[in-house]
Amino acid sequence: MEDFITILGMILVLEGLPYFAFPQLFKIWITRILELPESQMRVCGLIAMLLGVLLVYVGRHSGWLGG
Repeated sequence: MEDFITILGMILVLEGLPYFAFPQLFKIWITRILELPESQMRVCGLIAMLLGVLLVYVGRHSGWLGG
């Protein structure tokens, strides 16, 4: 549970960073995302999820990361 809360906190920091650091650019980016077709958004989401699973796997099973 401790790892879960830590990861959740890190996700919130990363999610909040663009809003805090680049609010004007983030608004432009969001309007461009709204213009994308749903199929392209799904592909991007799938790629992001697969990359996330790969990073979790490497982080948990790789000796060079100290794990």
